[in-house]
Amino acid sequence: MPTAKVVIVEDEPDIAELIRFHITREGMEAAVTASGKEALQMVRAELPELVVLDLMLPDMDGLEICRRLKWDTDTRDVSILIVSAKGEESDIVTGLELGADDYVTKPFSPRVLMARVRNVLRRRDRYTEKSAPDRNIITIADKALVIDLDRHTVTVDEKTIELTRTEFDILRCLAERPGFVRTREQITSSVHGETAVLSSRTIDVHVTAIRRKLGRLGAIVHTVRGVGYRLDESAITKAEE
Repeated sequence: MPTAKVVIVEDEPDIAELIRFHITREGMEAAVTASGKEALQMVRAELPELVVLDLMLPDMDGLEICRRLKWDTDTRDVSILIVSAKGEESDIVTGLELGADDYVTKPFSPRVLMARVRNVLRRRDRYTEKSAPDRNIITIADKALVIDLDRHTVTVDEKTIELTRTEFDILRCLAERPGFVRTREQITSSVHGETAVLSSRTIDVHVTAIRRKLGRLGAIVHTVRGVGYRLDESAITKAEE
């Protein structure tokens, strides 16, 4: 794996050192801070590939850090892996909705944590890969929905909408084969890699957010009960009648 810069935001010294040890053992560069405010400054200054983020910090809520990084155009492409003792489904859903790439609950296995780190970085490598001279674009519903795979942008009725990286990848997964059903497991594998383990609830949360952001085209993401999702252009006409 290419050398990556990682900022570890953790106020428990033993856990911070454990994460730092395993990160550096794989040849990555690691910087550690226990301060949320300092973390924001470090990320903006260094633009690391990944932030490993605790949520319960002494000076700032980790979710607020996540929100600020994902809404800042300079740092929105920095990957975020939340590592927190807050393991309720609502906590995980909130973190993912704010744009975190993955969520690991404490206590954790170092092997599992590093597998998640590698998955996030592999996804980032695919996401930031240099595009070919000819742009790769998917158009849906007579160009009402345009997905630019090279620029990683989505427009609805010629207006750009803001999707998180995971939301973009899910929409891409469905749009590459419109009309075909993709199971939640297939979507997870396409977006996070074959070794990722995510609950079906996590995929459902992201799909709900995608529908909301697509506005009048939200109905195009059709639920196939008990199976998964498909992109169904006919659903737009039915919804507008």
